[in-house]
Amino acid sequence: MAPMGIRLSPLGVAVFCLLGVGVIYHLYAGVISSHLAAFRQARKVDLRELLAVSVEAAVLGGIEVKKVREENGLKEKSKGKTREGASELLTAGDLQSHRKMFNLISNTFPDIKVNSEEHDNTVDKTATWSQNIPADILEMIKGGKDVPAESITVWIDPLDATQEYTENLVKYVTTMVCVAVDGKPVIGVIHQPFTGFTAWALVGQGSNMTPRSSYSVSPPKVIVSRSHSGEVKNYIHGAFGNNTTIIEAGGAGYKVLALLEMPSGDKGSTDQADAYVHITFIKKWDICAGAALLNALGGHMTTLKGEDIDYSGAPLNKGGLVASVNVDHKAILEKLPNWDPEKH
Repeated sequence: MAPMGIRLSPLGVAVFCLLGVGVIYHLYAGVISSHLAAFRQARKVDLRELLAVSVEAAVLGGIEVKKVREENGLKEKSKGKTREGASELLTAGDLQSHRKMFNLISNTFPDIKVNSEEHDNTVDKTATWSQNIPADILEMIKGGKDVPAESITVWIDPLDATQEYTENLVKYVTTMVCVAVDGKPVIGVIHQPFTGFTAWALVGQGSNMTPRSSYSVSPPKVIVSRSHSGEVKNYIHGAFGNNTTIIEAGGAGYKVLALLEMPSGDKGSTDQADAYVHITFIKKWDICAGAALLNALGGHMTTLKGEDIDYSGAPLNKGGLVASVNVDHKAILEKLPNWDPEKH
C-alpha cells in the first residue's frame, strides 16, 4: 500500500510564494530607503564654492542681458499685470540670462532647489562651472563651510528692472543670485551688467562691499520704486516729514547698492540713500540677494512691521520692506505709519 502523502494545492503554493516575496521586498525596501535617506542627508555643499558659482552665474547672465540690449533684440512681451496694475514685461534678455544662470547652478549643484523669476524648458547640460574661485573670494572666505543640500534654497533674478531695461535706463539693471539656508539669506550677489561690477557677500565671513562712512535719519534720504511712487511718497512724508528727500529708482538690487559704498569709479552713477522702503508685495528673488548683503554688513531688511523675511517656501513677500545699514533700524520702523500691503 502506497504511503499516504500530503497533497499541496498549486494555488496555495503560489499564494505562499507571493507572500514570501512580499515580505522580503518590504524588508529590503525599508533598508534601501533608509540608506537613501541617509545618503541624502550626507550630501553637503561648500558655501565658498556656491558663492563662486553664484558670482559666475550672475556675470554670465549679465553678458546675455547686455548683448541683447546692445543688439536691440529685446522682443519684449507682457507676462501679465502686477497687483498694482503695472505691466510685467518679459524680454529676450530675461530668458537668455535665465538659461545661463539656472542651468549653471542646477548642473553644478543638482541637489539644491533653484527658484528663478523666469520659467523656461530649455535644458543646457553643457553649462558647467569653470572651477574658478575669484581671487578676492579666496582671500576673504574660508573653504570647508559645508551645509546640507536639502537646507538650501537659491533665488535668482536673471534681469532685475526689466521695465527700465526696455527704456534703456540701464544703470538700474542687475542680475542677482541669493542662497538661503533654512530660510535665512547667507549669500548675496548683485551684478551690474553695464558697468561690470559685482557685489557679493557671505554672511559671517566677508564681502567686497562696505557701508558708507555716514548716514542721516533726521530725515533720511529714502529710495523707493519709480513704478508706483505716488502712494509711497505720501507714506514717506507721513513718516519723516514733507522735507524728506525721496529718490525714485528702478530695480530692488540697485536700491540696495544705493545704501552702500560703491567703487570710486561708480559713485557718480549710483544714487546714495539712507533707507529703502517698499510698501507693496514683492518677490523674494528681487530682495533676497540684497538682504544677504545687508546682513553681512550688519544691516537689516525686514517687513514694514520689523519682521524677518523667510526666504524659503512661496516666492511672494506680502509684508513690504524696510532696508538700512549703519542706522537705527528700529527707530526708522517706529516712525512708519500703520500700513497693510494686503489692503492696498
